[in-house]
Amino acid sequence: MNTDNTANLGDTGQQDPAVSTLRPTVPAMESALQQVFPCLDHGFIRVVDYMGGDAAVVQAARVSFGSGTRSVRDDRGLIRYLMRHRHTTPFEMCEIKLHVKLPIFVARQWIRHRTASVNEMSARYSILDGEFYVPAQPDLARQSRRNRQGRGAVLDAAEASRVLDILREHSLRAYASYERLLNEHGLARELARLNLNLGFYTQWYWKIDLHNLLHFLALRTHPHAQREIRVYADVLADIVQSWVPLSWEAFRDYRLEAFTVSRQQIEALKSLLRGQEPDIVELGLSGREWRELCRILDMDAEAGVRVRKRT
Repeated sequence: MNTDNTANLGDTGQQDPAVSTLRPTVPAMESALQQVFPCLDHGFIRVVDYMGGDAAVVQAARVSFGSGTRSVRDDRGLIRYLMRHRHTTPFEMCEIKLHVKLPIFVARQWIRHRTASVNEMSARYSILDGEFYVPAQPDLARQSRRNRQGRGAVLDAAEASRVLDILREHSLRAYASYERLLNEHGLARELARLNLNLGFYTQWYWKIDLHNLLHFLALRTHPHAQREIRVYADVLADIVQSWVPLSWEAFRDYRLEAFTVSRQQIEALKSLLRGQEPDIVELGLSGREWRELCRILDMDAEAGVRVRKRT
């Protein structure tokens, strides 16, 4: 396997500039094709191909909705209507194919999104590169005491340096053993890979439609997502924004930076708007839900609420 960042899993090649196309194109994506967008220390995202854009979403919706969509004045309004009312199938008319190089532990989180087509490089047939992920010093933190799957306080410089040495030395030894198993013992590649750790890099082609891609981004750009996969998600979000700017705007306004509230929270909000103190016990609203609503409204959770003791 070539260790260059433009290494591929089977070269797709580039279109001859002298050959025209009848397919709809998006100028920003034409410029992005085959570009390498770096991620982490050795990873990247490369746009291999795409299909459709905002116009494809609009076209699919108008075919589906028929003449009823004539009341929507422009493409932006229609796309926002679709996103707001969760009409998802028009967004499935757009697809993107990516070549991604990523640490194995990130890939194992990523693969949980099962709505994509994936073809990963196989270590049964190929020899893996000697590249592994080492976190930057500011990203080394202790286990959070509140969040079982999150990080807490950042390690001080001296301890972080010792941790980095451990991580780096372990991976170097693991790869040296991998090479000995292959070269000195002639061990089958499918067995020689056994002692490689989750920090080593893998590569895959990943193809997904826009609807499911936006769901991926809603989860993986969230502050609660692990930082390493957020790095890839943030890069991918920039690509999507240039690919389908109208769809991205609607997604940001109605999903990414919006909130979903429960029936009980709506009733509490109605009480507040009437100048009344909501009785959260009577409404069946848990303390956690009430605090979440207060955070959305940027208000004090202890003010303007009547809490009765449960009997």
